[in-house]
Amino acid sequence: MRRLLTSLGQWWATPVVGAMGALTASYLNWPLPWIIGSMLAVILVRCIGWRVGEIPNGRLTGQWMIATSIGLHFTPLVLQQVLGHFVMMLFAAFLTLFLALLGIEFMRRRGMDLTTAFFAFMPANFAEMIQSGIRHKANVSQIAAAHSVRLVLIVLCVPPAFFLIEKILPTAVHPRLPADWWWLGPLLLGGALNAMLWKRCHLPNPWMFGPMVFCAFFTASFNLQTALPVELSQYGQLMIGCALGGYFDRQFFKASPTFLFSVALFTLTMIVCTVALAMGIGWMLDFPAMTMALGMMPGSSTEMYLTAEALNLGAGIVTAMQIMRLVVVMLCAEPVHKLWLARISR
Repeated sequence: MRRLLTSLGQWWATPVVGAMGALTASYLNWPLPWIIGSMLAVILVRCIGWRVGEIPNGRLTGQWMIATSIGLHFTPLVLQQVLGHFVMMLFAAFLTLFLALLGIEFMRRRGMDLTTAFFAFMPANFAEMIQSGIRHKANVSQIAAAHSVRLVLIVLCVPPAFFLIEKILPTAVHPRLPADWWWLGPLLLGGALNAMLWKRCHLPNPWMFGPMVFCAFFTASFNLQTALPVELSQYGQLMIGCALGGYFDRQFFKASPTFLFSVALFTLTMIVCTVALAMGIGWMLDFPAMTMALGMMPGSSTEMYLTAEALNLGAGIVTAMQIMRLVVVMLCAEPVHKLWLARISR
């Protein structure tokens, strides 16, 4: 009981602070207020000195909600579009990987250790890159810091920029399918069980990919026309926003300002180059440029999906492109790193 009370005392205020930030962001008409507002509010209070703690399983339950929402987009029509654009999506994934490798080479030439730079700037899952860094004896703290800054900067920059480009107000409401609880209840439960199975099998990002694959299978198989209630989507965004904000405090920014500045510059350059390439590819293939850019963006599939959904830009295609990028990077990262080290040693 004492341990429970101590734990409760460390994190009880986190969702309150996050919710206040989200409501303030909603009042100010910010894009994705429940994720951006909550994240900024948690960062602010932690930098002031109030070290609100991580919500137990908060990020996991947030991913569970958002992954369920993503899976519900994969109707037979969307799946047909994904399969029809498979080659384009694969090309875009390798192009994003190539851009990252160019950036890593630039950082290496500026004196950064190759292994640390490689796993710090590779556009893949946070946890997997840290584990790879540990295996290869890289500077793990720099890898964690780089991925934290990358995710937060993309969340802060990409949605507002895309809302501005598309000339859509954040308060604009798109038609939303009704929630059919005869399907949603079993899908939520089955998604959670599938996530536990993925975790037991040591598969990557189980609470995102497990529920998403489960829901996508049934949505495509039965052509389901339902959506997650907006309140559950907001809860998922709140939990993820609070989790992202928890990576930062005053000490984080004081630790290595030069390195953090380099990470920020690298990330902003990647964003600009990705948008430019996406516009070029979209023009050549007569494909929506903004959808292409969100699909290629080296961020988290969660935030890119939410942006695409809010802008009505084909959330299923964007998510599929993000997954394709993650698969390509995860399969190629360590072999490319090994070849690169061998080339340098020669």
